[in-house]
Amino acid sequence: MLFFQKLQNYHIILASQSPRRSELLQAAGIPFVVEVREVSEEFPAGMLPEEVALLLSRKKAMAFSDKIQQENIIVLAADTIVSVEGEILNKPGNDEEARQMLLKLSGRCHSVVTGVCIAHASGIQSFSELTRVWFRDLHTDEIDFYINHYHPFDKAGAYGIQEWIGHIAVTRIEGLYSTVVGLPVEKVYIHLKALLEH
Repeated sequence: MLFFQKLQNYHIILASQSPRRSELLQAAGIPFVVEVREVSEEFPAGMLPEEVALLLSRKKAMAFSDKIQQENIIVLAADTIVSVEGEILNKPGNDEEARQMLLKLSGRCHSVVTGVCIAHASGIQSFSELTRVWFRDLHTDEIDFYINHYHPFDKAGAYGIQEWIGHIAVTRIEGLYSTVVGLPVEKVYIHLKALLEH
């Protein structure tokens, strides 16, 4: 395909250490290298989850402002935010924080927003995708089992939908599954195609 031929002329940097994002890009056949630069993940109080996801993904991409000036480089950055009834659940710092987050998600619907920033010399594209996820009621033994065996401390909301808890707890989703995993790769593909055809 012409798109994949054009891709060979570009060096795509995935500004994320997330193995889930890497797996999604690989599955879509998009070649990339992982490179991460430290950025502050602080955000103003009162920001909506969608705004936070867009702000943080843009920060991650713009950390590569020196490389973005090069015509053959594309920087792809993303940030995922989990929220329940307006409360943002960040990455848990320990077992107890993870337990409290999962108790908040138990038996309820929550939102997962992934913000994406694609930066290139020709411009910056930012967008976000929202998926709603429903959990059945979780027993404390199930929560403890998950935390003890999967250590979800690198995950917003203290869970990964692709792991054990996603198979036994999720009763329904509305939106893209890949958004919950951490990268709405279907939309990334469309945006990259539009960029290369520009």
